Amino acid sequence: MNKDKPRNKSRTWKVDLYGGWGDGPSATVYLGSCTVTLSADHEGTLSAQVDGEAETVEEAVRLLNWAKRDGRVVLLEETRTPETEAPNTAFTEIVIGKPRAALLHRIMGILGLPSAQHYALAAAALGEWAPVPSLADLYEREARVVWAHLCRLYPGARSVAAAVSARSARAA
Repeated sequence: MNKDKPRNKSRTWKVDLYGGWGDGPSATVYLGSCTVTLSADHEGTLSAQVDGEAETVEEAVRLLNWAKRDGRVVLLEETRTPETEAPNTAFTEIVIGKPRAALLHRIMGILGLPSAQHYALAAAALGEWAPVPSLADLYEREARVVWAHLCRLYPGARSVAAAVSARSARAA
C-alpha cells in the first residue's frame, strides 16, 4: 500500500471559468462557475463531484487546472478526518509559514516557473491529486520534498537560492 497517497481528505473549490473570444488575449468571456470537490477515502481512493454530481477525477482536475490558468479558483472548504490509528502526540508538525513560502515562490519565479504552476509543482512533488492551496501551509517534511523535486527539475535552483539568500543578507 502506498503511504504517500492522500487519506481521509476532501477539498471543495468555487471555480470561475473563462474562455477566449476572438483573436486577442484580452478578449475573454465569463463562461460560468461551479463547485468542484475532490475527496480521498482512508484507502486513498479518489472521487470527485462537480456541482454536487459525481464526476470523473480527471474531469474535475481538468476544470481546476483550467480555472487556475484562465479563471479563478477559491478554496471553500478543506476537511480531514482522522486516521483510525492513534495519532503520534509526541511530535507535532508545524507549517513553514508565509516568509519561507514567499522565498520558495521567489526562487520558482526566478527559475521561470509561472506562478500558477508553483502549486501544481508542489502537488506533483507530494503526489497530490490537485494543486496545493498554499505553499505556506506545507509541513516542513513536505517543503523538503517539494524543494528536492524542484532541484531535480531545475538544477540551477540551489544557486538561485544562494543568490537570493545573499541578496537578502546584504539588504538586512
